[in-house]
Amino acid sequence: MTPPAEVLTAHRPRAVAVVIPAKDEAERIEATVRAARELPQVDLVVVVDDGSSDATSALAKGAGARVVRHPRNRGKAAAMETGARAVAHLERHEAPPPAEPTSAQPAAAEPTSAQPAAAEPTAAEPAAQPEGGPTPAVGPASAERIPRALLFLDADLGGSAAEAAPLIPAVLGEGVDMAIALLPPQPGAGGMGLVVGTARRGIERATGWRAQQPLSGIRCLTRECWDACQPLAAGWGVETSLTIDALTAGFWVKEIPCALQHRATGNDLSGRLHRAGQLRDVVRALARRRHLRPPEPEGEPEI
Repeated sequence: MTPPAEVLTAHRPRAVAVVIPAKDEAERIEATVRAARELPQVDLVVVVDDGSSDATSALAKGAGARVVRHPRNRGKAAAMETGARAVAHLERHEAPPPAEPTSAQPAAAEPTSAQPAAAEPTAAEPAAQPEGGPTPAVGPASAERIPRALLFLDADLGGSAAEAAPLIPAVLGEGVDMAIALLPPQPGAGGMGLVVGTARRGIERATGWRAQQPLSGIRCLTRECWDACQPLAAGWGVETSLTIDALTAGFWVKEIPCALQHRATGNDLSGRLHRAGQLRDVVRALARRRHLRPPEPEGEPEI
């Protein structure tokens, strides 16, 4: 029996934080950040500069992102973890939303020339805090605040990052716990499908669910789902591990078509080396989770 919509959507996130792992993406990071900031429900964009040797950090800050930097390259999974921690840090230092005025508590008057507006409070945060972008106001954490959903985007999406929009209502409004972008064919893409096929078969053996694009890294998920998928598999195995862990923990995973375009990996030497690294990490991720199998049903389920 399909649960009623109000059950699926109770206590859902109300806002989205975008996390963009990036390395040497000075050419496209500005356009990616600007498009991400325009997505519905997005009020925070964090770029994790994973050891870039170009102006990625400076350009991301100029486009309005908060930036966290790794002194050296640590890989995609580590960058995703750093971004999620940065979002949680910023949420802890946000002021709670203002209370609705009542008859006993009139709304504050607009400042006049004789009553200057108070300065916006700023956070006294540690040196590792995200840099750049708007600084959230400081105040006591709200016990009722639901953590933002996390939307992970590739840094090379450019303006097409706006096409990730369908993932957001799926998580915020439909009850999906992890929405994965299905991308159209990418011009110039090479490869013979070995890595994709390995990940797809491994996910299906572990969970019974067959993914169309198991390596898609453009995903929106709730903080609860993210936390349940820790620790992440290393490097390029992160998408495979996220899918397996979310499904075996009972979360709803759904693939959603999005008209996204990014720089395709060709069939030259660089592209082949990239796919070899992907295959290595996917196999390692599957080996770590090979013991996982769907539980056998025991009697009638309780609803």
